[in-house]
Amino acid sequence: MDEERWALLEKRLAALEARVADAEHPDRREEFWALRALKERAEGRSQVLFAGAVTLPDGRRYEWQEGVEVEPMLDADLTGAVAALSALAHPVRLQLVHKVLHGRRTVPELAEGLGTSGQLYHHLRQLVAEGWLATSGRGVYEVPAVRVVPLLTLLAAAGLR
Repeated sequence: MDEERWALLEKRLAALEARVADAEHPDRREEFWALRALKERAEGRSQVLFAGAVTLPDGRRYEWQEGVEVEPMLDADLTGAVAALSALAHPVRLQLVHKVLHGRRTVPELAEGLGTSGQLYHHLRQLVAEGWLATSGRGVYEVPAVRVVPLLTLLAAAGLR
């Protein structure tokens, strides 16, 4: 039997064994469901998957997923991520993003409890420059739809529960 057919047979056997194990342990049937689906799609490649179905406090709903190849990330120049992470690495900027996620989106709403308007605009500019916030009108800010789940994923990875 050639190697390709042998590998296919092993893959099919592993899938059957996994199904039998799930059937024998009903409490584990849903455990790692996303990981199993990722493994099936990745076909041996290393990938990271993040996904979410989110309803924010103001009722806006977002559904999003992305699978990212690991090798290019490991080989990348990490300085490219510094600005995006630094934009969030300030208590005032995190507070601003938190307020926007809770539906407070206008400059007066965002200014409550913060310093001067100059400081507010300084922090808003940094968040907009790195794509964590966008303007949806004059003095109105929002987290872009494609950044809601990644932002929440990043906060969860930082230990926020």
